[in-house]
Amino acid sequence: MIDKNKTYKTRDGREVRIYATDGGGCWPVHGAIKTKDSGVWVNYCWSANGSALYSELDLIEVRPRHKRTVWLTVWSFNYIQVMSTPEWQISKSGRSGEIPYACIKVNLDFEEGEGCD
Repeated sequence: MIDKNKTYKTRDGREVRIYATDGGGCWPVHGAIKTKDSGVWVNYCWSANGSALYSELDLIEVRPRHKRTVWLTVWSFNYIQVMSTPEWQISKSGRSGEIPYACIKVNLDFEEGEGCD
């Protein structure tokens, strides 16, 4: 069910505004699509589940994006530790007193729920 309080885009990536979800008939979801070429808003209607007459105009929920930086500490005994800070730089005494092979900084930029489908 389409919720007018959520953000959507079309399957082909166009920006969408939803005005109402309680219209009658086969196309109860009313809104507008921003055109690719001129950037003007054109009215459009969708079914209750967001499908359109043309599949490239089906509604797809836009999920929030998240950015994180993590550190992967690689130890000699095939153990990888994930941390929010490079702890080994503060104290070189790792597990069993070993020094890790590497501490790799990884910048993540992902959509909420990505990879969980």
